[in-house]
Amino acid sequence: MEDADTLSLLRRFDLAARAAATAAYGRFLTLLYPPSCIACGAATDRAHALCAKCWSEIAFIERPFCERLGTPFAIDIGGPLLSPSAIADPPVFARARAVAAYDGAARLLTHRLKYNDRAELAEAMGRMMARAGSELLAEADLVVPVPLHRWRLWRRRFNQAAALALVVSRVSGKPCDMEALARVKRTRSQVGLTRTQRRDNLQGAFKVPQSARPGLEGRRIVVIDDVLTTGSTANAVSRALLRGGAKSVDVLCFARVVTAA
Repeated sequence: MEDADTLSLLRRFDLAARAAATAAYGRFLTLLYPPSCIACGAATDRAHALCAKCWSEIAFIERPFCERLGTPFAIDIGGPLLSPSAIADPPVFARARAVAAYDGAARLLTHRLKYNDRAELAEAMGRMMARAGSELLAEADLVVPVPLHRWRLWRRRFNQAAALALVVSRVSGKPCDMEALARVKRTRSQVGLTRTQRRDNLQGAFKVPQSARPGLEGRRIVVIDDVLTTGSTANAVSRALLRGGAKSVDVLCFARVVTAA
């Protein structure tokens, strides 16, 4: 018994020593590399954060907003509402949510993550997305990122939607399936295209692999992407997932283009 007690005490001492060493190493790294704002580089009190100035420049999207598209209303007239756009042209997905309007610091962060190899930005952006999409994630069974075509993934070296999805999955506790959806058509860039051109460009671009269908059957999916613009990509992805057996599809992005609701 005494040997067992001694062994238990030694194990607890070892764990405490390891924790102390890890904490000391973290403090050393903080001294060596002081935390800075992920947008402008100014000093902050913790890593993976925004300074007060950049935080104030982000147009966070909060209620009142359209319950389908997630676009904000200028005034609150009470109750859950749909925007004229959602009524006139309902999306394929059930609901969309985003952290902020695609402008200012939010646009800067999105561009840096997507084009400047700043994969570390996904941590802060993904955490903000998990908060903004908490109501969607609470009802979800699975998180699925918008995939890149293999050639574009080779050129860009990483998929920003997948990086965000991993953080959202970890924070929310919802599983993430990177293989649930495939981009089977090499499409041209959506930048500069009209809504109709975007829709035509994405026709048949996404498909649920046969091997992934059992894991999607009857599941409620939250699709993860960096930006929601016209909704063409979100609609194409949602259509493919629903055809692949998903029960419902919601969309969660970091930023979205905001037009008059």
